[in-house]
Amino acid sequence: MTRIRFTKTISTLLSGTDTLLVVAPAQAFADGSFLDVLPEELMRAALDLATDTTPGDLGTAASTLTGVKPRKLAIGVLPDQLSRYNAPSRAECVRRVVAQAKIGDKGRAAVLLLLDDAQHYAAAACAVGRALPLYSAKSANSNGKSAKDATLKIMAIGPDEEALKAEPVVQRLLESSREAARLVDTPPTELNPKALQAEAYRLVRGIEGVTKRAIVGEALLTARMGGLHAVGRCAQESPRLVVLSYKPKRSSGKHVALVGKGLTFDTGGLSLKTGGAMVHMKSDMGGAAAVLGAFRVLAQTRCKHRVSALLGLAENAIGPAAYKLDDVLTLHSGLTVEINNTDAEGRLVLADAVSFAARKLKADLVVDAATLTGAQLVATGKMHAAVVANDEDLEARLIAAGRASGDLVHPLPFAPELYKQEFKSAVADMRNSVADRANAQSSCAAQFVHWHLEGTTTRWGHVDMAGPAFPGKRATGFGVALLAELVRGL
Repeated sequence: MTRIRFTKTISTLLSGTDTLLVVAPAQAFADGSFLDVLPEELMRAALDLATDTTPGDLGTAASTLTGVKPRKLAIGVLPDQLSRYNAPSRAECVRRVVAQAKIGDKGRAAVLLLLDDAQHYAAAACAVGRALPLYSAKSANSNGKSAKDATLKIMAIGPDEEALKAEPVVQRLLESSREAARLVDTPPTELNPKALQAEAYRLVRGIEGVTKRAIVGEALLTARMGGLHAVGRCAQESPRLVVLSYKPKRSSGKHVALVGKGLTFDTGGLSLKTGGAMVHMKSDMGGAAAVLGAFRVLAQTRCKHRVSALLGLAENAIGPAAYKLDDVLTLHSGLTVEINNTDAEGRLVLADAVSFAARKLKADLVVDAATLTGAQLVATGKMHAAVVANDEDLEARLIAAGRASGDLVHPLPFAPELYKQEFKSAVADMRNSVADRANAQSSCAAQFVHWHLEGTTTRWGHVDMAGPAFPGKRATGFGVALLAELVRGL
């Protein structure tokens, strides 16, 4: 584990540091004036490295031994030009060069960031943290020392080459994004629904204005949440809806509910996943981790709105008590669902939770986050989550929040009249999986969730983050900064 802290002076940044990474756009290295903040030996070494380093499309790192302190110097050269669908902060490029430089996993390291805009600090800092995940089950690093000994300091300077202060929200976003990634990386037997509830309670402990409660097991049926109950009833630990609430002393009057899909492991149920499709299904609680992290940041930084976080926690297991194909479930909305695919379970969890948020908690705005469909990767890839919203302004705010936070999103169509037909059932109000998987599958999955809000006036947004939450072998903490930025900007 690498501990990260912020500093505002070069002397503190360099003190005791073994490795220094300097990250800046290519043109800044070509000019070189920002490097005047460094001691002359380091400045010259950085300029020499930059002479032979080109950024490519996504940034490149290079390093050398210095013969002075710090012993190793690395540079991360970022591209000057970006497409309009990228984040102005170059967050993904920052993450890549930090990973390439291989700093921070041992010893004492430091990162100096040159930012085009002071508003990019949070996105860049979270990108650094994303390259240095918290969770590890390894007994020792390559030097035989525990990874917990690693430390990293971050300092940023703005376009005027003056040091920037890491405001509390920057620090909180970094911390909670890393915690969210840690939860997603944790093995599913260690992080079952009961354990994830305990983690949620621990992470919000002591925050003023926060209350918490959970509806567990058979109590879900009393609360009319037949979807969440069915999905998780077969597992060793009962399914549950965890509700965290934050109420500021002086509220804006708005009530925002963030809803997270928290499948701590997804076998597919009786529609059992095959081959390698079940590997990494510990990541199916990435939406709940993102919602928990964002809620924590918003409460810690005294958000002006009332905020609720609803975590639908379950393990989609198999056994005699598992819900079955052809079952008909009654969800919180009162609508009935015929099951034609037990691996389309996340939408059942979300449907119950968003309906509860709108009808029971009376939230004005509901935004759900989920690793919902594999089709999301086909539609928008591993860098952009897919967003669907029943409100044009909310869609635009989600896109803007993605660009500002570095957690990029791209909109998909919201068209109930086009997609409801995919769920036709002969015996119930709807089925839970589409008839035609080639017909806008991610939009259809979102439509299923929204269907359970009909009859309310709730503004609703949906974030399908299957790719960005777990693009490779490690979790990213995606969604924490996105959701926090969205709510803070309302």
